[in-house]
Amino acid sequence: MLLKLREKQLLLEISDIHALVNPYEVNVEGRLQWGEEQQDPELYPKEDICFPSGESLPLCWRDSHYRDEELVQHQKAI
Repeated sequence: MLLKLREKQLLLEISDIHALVNPYEVNVEGRLQWGEEQQDPELYPKEDICFPSGESLPLCWRDSHYRDEELVQHQKAI
């Protein structure tokens, strides 16, 4: 999957999609897509990665507590 590094505006190839969508993983391994030779894989923080359109990654991919507020509201309703 090709994504983009937000600040450098470079394409980043993500090989492990499961790590990308896992909200408990803070970093994801990827290879920058620039130059003539394939780059070595490195870890990149998910906060620095976005879709090629510039849209941020979904919150459910980045934050394991993204639904905590719903749980609190549900507990109050019971």
